[in-house]
Amino acid sequence: MTTTDRQEFYDRIGRDSLTPLWEVLHNLVPKEPPRTCDAHVWHYDRIRPLVMESADLITAEEAERRVLVLENPGLKGSNQVTPSLYAGLQLVMPGEIAPSHRHTQSALRFVIEGQGAYTAVDGERTIMSEGDFVITPPWTWHDHGNDSDRPMVWMDGLDVPLVNFLDAGFAEKYPEDVQPISRPEGDALARYGMGLLPDGHEPGSLCSPIFNYPYDRTREALETMRRTEEWDPCDGLKMRYVNPADGGWAMPTLGTTMRLLPKGFATIPYRSTDATIYSAVEGSGRAIVDDTVLDWGPRDVFVVPSWAWLRFETDSDAVIFSFSNRPVQEKLGLFREQRGNEAA
Repeated sequence: MTTTDRQEFYDRIGRDSLTPLWEVLHNLVPKEPPRTCDAHVWHYDRIRPLVMESADLITAEEAERRVLVLENPGLKGSNQVTPSLYAGLQLVMPGEIAPSHRHTQSALRFVIEGQGAYTAVDGERTIMSEGDFVITPPWTWHDHGNDSDRPMVWMDGLDVPLVNFLDAGFAEKYPEDVQPISRPEGDALARYGMGLLPDGHEPGSLCSPIFNYPYDRTREALETMRRTEEWDPCDGLKMRYVNPADGGWAMPTLGTTMRLLPKGFATIPYRSTDATIYSAVEGSGRAIVDDTVLDWGPRDVFVVPSWAWLRFETDSDAVIFSFSNRPVQEKLGLFREQRGNEAA
């Protein structure tokens, strides 16, 4: 059969909404993950003036969420940081309120700058500080406010592209800007964050019942681990945030970790199928992603694509937060990783 004959056949079957698999099979079932996003770094000292300038253009209440999206340069126009995840920098100025709403997408907040603003989730407020990891489970009322005297900036991370791909997205505004508070601050941490659970606890969500993991406690845990000097050649000292009710990831779609890398540490190459977003809390260094070098320092955010080789080099002690869609991949049996000293 000639090429012309095949094309004529394709044209005819197209009129019945059919298409030949053999023409697209290599794209539908690739030999390894295709590179659909870029390795990239957002230097905070460069973009912070733009974040602050946004406050002169629109209020938090008018915007509902005043956020500059961290859009991957390889995914222009998508509002995505990776093919399945969204990230942005949210700004709440002193005295402002970001009105209460809820949505089916899971959200995390990782505090980049400031101290003293709050997030309220389903009737409980938590005061946020730099380095805190805060959870907003799906379909929970949440609002933000800033009673401090300085701007607050945090990174939002959401599974928006994944939920939208599944056609499962819903959203709703609360009748008032601020939801009623029914529990004292610190209630969730006291109930679930001390190695204890209330007797008879029945999980009401797939997310952790703790919704603020304070940075000072995380940092203390890393320092305690440092004393054993059991440095993993790929990860340094890496800890995952967990749900105390079942020991699993703190969120069902977003896997979150914090790692400590000592001064002068150079990791061996590592790659995995979960494209990952990193936020440096302390220290400075480089992330070498395949042949791309990303220099980073405190408050910088960078992204590493799926199945790209990653190495870290540090100039000082470094603490780095990260999140990815690893829990989803693990549940579906899709997650794969490889260390540089392992055979392919």
